[in-house]
Amino acid sequence: MLVKDFDYHLPSELIARYPLERRDASRLMLVDRNQQALAEATFGQITASLKPGDLLVMNDTRVIPARLFGHKESGGKMEIFLLRRLESAGERWECLLKGAKRCHDGQKILLEGAMTAVVHCRLESGDWLVDFVGEEPFSCWLEREGHIPLPPYLQRHDCLADRERYQTVVAREPGAVAAPTAGLHFTGELLERLKSAGIDTAFLTLHTGLGTFQPIRTTHVEEHLIHTERFTIPPETAAAVKRTKEAGGRVVAVGTTSARTLEYVAREQGSVVSGSGEATIYIYPGFRFKVVDALITNFHLPESTLMMLVSAFAGREFILEAYREAVSRQFRFYSYGDAMFIY
Repeated sequence: MLVKDFDYHLPSELIARYPLERRDASRLMLVDRNQQALAEATFGQITASLKPGDLLVMNDTRVIPARLFGHKESGGKMEIFLLRRLESAGERWECLLKGAKRCHDGQKILLEGAMTAVVHCRLESGDWLVDFVGEEPFSCWLEREGHIPLPPYLQRHDCLADRERYQTVVAREPGAVAAPTAGLHFTGELLERLKSAGIDTAFLTLHTGLGTFQPIRTTHVEEHLIHTERFTIPPETAAAVKRTKEAGGRVVAVGTTSARTLEYVAREQGSVVSGSGEATIYIYPGFRFKVVDALITNFHLPESTLMMLVSAFAGREFILEAYREAVSRQFRFYSYGDAMFIY
């Protein structure tokens, strides 16, 4: 398959650069795979499209303020982008460094708030290992001084409101550098309404990495090397999936992150295994879904791995038709944009 076959035209004015005032006020495109039909609602009306006995599986990862700004001792400006913390090495992180053309082992980067980043070494991947040394715990300093890593296509710096709105209302496990954006539409009130309607919710954690924004640079879909992401599936979530399947309910993945995680640990009969690890699943047309019956997701970048995933779930031609219709109806696209429910 050619990557270019997953392209579509998007006018730049349809990119949602800021969130709506209310999370659940976003529009919702209803995508019926069996009938090949499209309809529209608001996200707050999604209860009408779900059934008692359905199980929503949500990603409870929390976005860390991963963008840091500082300068070398010589005065040159530096930007650090945190990728992942190395569990066994204190406050040593794998990072991207902007302005690192002349960086070397032992290089010090002075950050605001009495924190120093000490460059340890460069990896074969081109990323850097960096130690953080300061007078207070790094996690406390980071929450105060770090910046929310908004996607580059928003073309703006983060603001105070992003600290709340670029997190889901169920975010509790820090570690992601990108939000699981389908979950951004839910409010606590909406989740309570769903619970009252007999729709259960279960949680998993997938710490979304920077690779989710990396473009596919190969000509053919199959040649792309997918990035890895840390995940955890609690035993109670695996049990909830099993109960739902046995009772004939639907497993509804909230976002592509939840879908990838569930399918990564899937067994042939549609159950999942609890545990933690590194997910390295690449889903594109031809993939057979074992667990996910329905998918809540945002609108994704053309020629992206997420575009491949939704095309695998609903069919490439039908998804492209849905995207053309969304453009025609002026839906809002990407992280702070509108959503679709594929069922």
